[in-house]
Amino acid sequence: MERNYPVLTVTDKAERALRAGHPWVYGEEVTGVQGTYEPGGVVDVRSLKGRWLDVNFVNDHSKFRVHIMTRNGNDRFDETFWRRRIHYAVEYRRAVMGADFSACRLVFGEADGLPGLTVDRYNDVLTSEVLCLGIDRIKPMLYRFLLDELGGAATAVYERSDGPLRDKEGLEHFCGWAVGEASGRTIITENGVKFAVDYVNGQKTGFFLDQKVNRAAVARIAGGKRVLDCFTHTGAFALNAALAGAEKVAAVDVSYEALEMAKENARLNALDVEFIQANVFDLMTDMAAKGGSDYDFIVLDPPAFTKSGATVKNAYTGYKEINLKAMKLLPRGGFLATCSCSHFMTDELFRRMLTEAAADAAVSLRQLYVGRQGPDHPILWGVPETDYLKFYIFQVV
Repeated sequence: MERNYPVLTVTDKAERALRAGHPWVYGEEVTGVQGTYEPGGVVDVRSLKGRWLDVNFVNDHSKFRVHIMTRNGNDRFDETFWRRRIHYAVEYRRAVMGADFSACRLVFGEADGLPGLTVDRYNDVLTSEVLCLGIDRIKPMLYRFLLDELGGAATAVYERSDGPLRDKEGLEHFCGWAVGEASGRTIITENGVKFAVDYVNGQKTGFFLDQKVNRAAVARIAGGKRVLDCFTHTGAFALNAALAGAEKVAAVDVSYEALEMAKENARLNALDVEFIQANVFDLMTDMAAKGGSDYDFIVLDPPAFTKSGATVKNAYTGYKEINLKAMKLLPRGGFLATCSCSHFMTDELFRRMLTEAAADAAVSLRQLYVGRQGPDHPILWGVPETDYLKFYIFQVV
């Protein structure tokens, strides 16, 4: 195949990263340009020694100047190429999600060879976010292919491309119906629990699908326990525990709006859960001051305490504080489920933090379960950003 794309030459460091599977190149790693291109166009990337590395979307406005499309020099970027990418993404979910295919992540960006594109499915509606200029230019085609793959099982796409990363790509914010139209709300089922999803106004694309397998793990040992679900959001861990036969369940969140949705979800399932609007740190401090709690299973599912490498130290302190408080509140033999959803808080750091917290609380941790995000959010080796969710269940002994 004749190659007539502009060429970007990159540093040895960038070459090593690309060969290891990393999906983008930072602006400062580009050392030379041959030819001209427009933002969102296609370029070849070569090493300092002139070795061809891959084909990419390029955007000089972005921190990630290059987004990898393919390492196959024979690929042509026509409709057949993109339809194949969408087909692979959807067929993978069919294979790994089983009955949960009706509510799952259909596209997970770079892990599916579709840089900057996130698509979640909620029954007959897809919700999307686009963070790459090259993908933004072809998204109508990609949405059409996605709906084709689902064969009429989904008929509309709602786009929520309003995050700050759009600014860094030089892209305008957009929220609205990209294809078709629906009510803005639906009901999904996860692990036997029904959840109302507001995919227009809810956080992210409406529901945190990535914890599905970990919520099932909590449910497996929640029977007969007194469960405190912290940072409950819309009540997912709490309701999974209640359905599994927990003796008592309380769910805590600082957001009134989130708790109202959680209460609706409890009513949908006819489950008895106590909802508490409070700052989790303050609530645990008050519990300790009053002599402890009567809970023997605490779930910690906080929002990401850090979204950049610059704030990891502060995040480490926050994670340690909340885990230390939980360990002190639990009786010996009690259970702690704890997690971090920031890839900057690596598994090594998270485990170190837990070790320090346990030492300060004068307890030992007996590990029952280790989890990551669900298989619909696949981890692509060589791309650490796709390995972001750490989840552990311990018995405190």
